[in-house]
Amino acid sequence: MNPFLCAIFLLGLSSLASAANFTQVFEWNNLDYEWPSDARRAQALENGTFKAENISPLYMAVYGSRLFLSLEKNIGIPVTLVSLPTNSASTAPPKLTPFPSFDMHGNGNCDKIEWARGLKVDSVGRLWMLDRGSDNCQSKIWTIDLINNDHTKLIHRFSFNDWIHDLVLEETPNGTFAYISRWYRTHIVVFSLERNQSWVVDTLGIQFYSIALPPKDQEPRQLYLGKFYSNELYSIPVAALHNGTLTANPKLIRKWTAIDSYSMLMDNHGTMYAAFWSKNYISSWNSSQPFEEQRFHEVAGLSSPWPFTFALDQSGNFWITVNDRSKMPRLRLLKAEVGVKSYIFEASPAFRSPPCFLFPSPDVTAADVTGQPSLIVRPPILNQQLTGVGLEIDSWATVGFVDSGIIFASPSKLIFGMLSTLNFKNLQELA
Repeated sequence: MNPFLCAIFLLGLSSLASAANFTQVFEWNNLDYEWPSDARRAQALENGTFKAENISPLYMAVYGSRLFLSLEKNIGIPVTLVSLPTNSASTAPPKLTPFPSFDMHGNGNCDKIEWARGLKVDSVGRLWMLDRGSDNCQSKIWTIDLINNDHTKLIHRFSFNDWIHDLVLEETPNGTFAYISRWYRTHIVVFSLERNQSWVVDTLGIQFYSIALPPKDQEPRQLYLGKFYSNELYSIPVAALHNGTLTANPKLIRKWTAIDSYSMLMDNHGTMYAAFWSKNYISSWNSSQPFEEQRFHEVAGLSSPWPFTFALDQSGNFWITVNDRSKMPRLRLLKAEVGVKSYIFEASPAFRSPPCFLFPSPDVTAADVTGQPSLIVRPPILNQQLTGVGLEIDSWATVGFVDSGIIFASPSKLIFGMLSTLNFKNLQELA
């Protein structure tokens, strides 16, 4: 293993999990649709089928130069899936464009979009959308081909309606699977695209709310599930879900600080991000390290039951909407360059996790390396750049071992020494 790549990875993991530098893209004091005509908007205002103050984002996806939001189906919300540009030459915030069109939405019409919920974009540019349905219509899944003129397809109707929440996608050599969480239900749902079949997997009495999937190179791959009205985080091996199993045994693995993680997302380096009901922050956890919850983004004074939606794009940007019910602006769109993508995309080979061992002290010998099975991490080095290396040892924060040598990292230096000698006077410097 190249020791330089190992050290880069160690430092990179720390910075990804820390707070990002967000900038504001748009803000809205008042939200509105891009209506087919002024007359149609006026009629909707008159008969009460449109109430702009009730627009509230729930889920987000980003692809190319477009951002997609699903909206809460409040009174006066005729459209629950909208798009907007990720940038604009105008200083005015854009209106929300009904997606894929205004006429594709219709409550009580089982062949139209009734209540958009969870959103995800797959690796070939299809937007997957859960549709909660209605009293008379089953819940369903739509795909919209964002590369092929937004071709829209209703791909599956479930045997149930209502209480559908969020989804994640797994692309395997044997096909694409969607894993779906449901409110107030002690099961998850699995959908196979190639078979066009769905089945319910019992979770032994546990109700799950949020759902996340790690990147492809984390084996054995686990499905992460946030328990409803709890701070507990569980996992289920995904391999068994492919074969039609009807029962899973969720394993408790972690506990967040807050309860009700309503939305979770993992990037392609294995960091999980989670938002919580009525909390003004997003937490993160680097799943390749022992559990340490960090504040990824926090908004002072934010008051909202569903304060954030968020997503990663294909260019390494993290997008967030901040929804504030108590003051203006009502909604803000923020963006940060974080250098990672959604879990659906493979990480660059240079930044995959190498077989590194970390120890809490630099006072080690070559014998300490032999047969080490565990990963023990000191407080991470945050937001440091590799500006140069040297031979002087000052304030060492991390020691990493690879199969050919030992790595020392300080806030300003990165040094590699051969295990065969551990002669610090003859350390090799890495450019």
